[in-house]
Amino acid sequence: MSKPVTVSIPHTLGKAEATRRLRGGLGSVKSQFGDKIASIDENWTDDRMAFRVGALGQSIDGHLDVMDDRVLVEVKLPWILAMAAEKAKHFIQKQGTLLLEKK
Repeated sequence: MSKPVTVSIPHTLGKAEATRRLRGGLGSVKSQFGDKIASIDENWTDDRMAFRVGALGQSIDGHLDVMDDRVLVEVKLPWILAMAAEKAKHFIQKQGTLLLEKK
């Protein structure tokens, strides 16, 4: 059974700029953590991105919603990774903030 992890990442960019930065930034996450992340598949529909990440031999599904003042990320961790849910929240928060801060 999977465990959902929800993270809210505040920003002051507005929806359009935040979406633009996130659309262009996930490749940098893959290149930065390439030895741990086997694949990242993303599918955008308006201001929502559904994604699947292959990491540590597991498949992690989730989505993010871009809003005017925050990005809401929900990730479903497989049970084997659910023990690291707090670390995952911190990682998502940190990487999301970095992506939004890049110009």
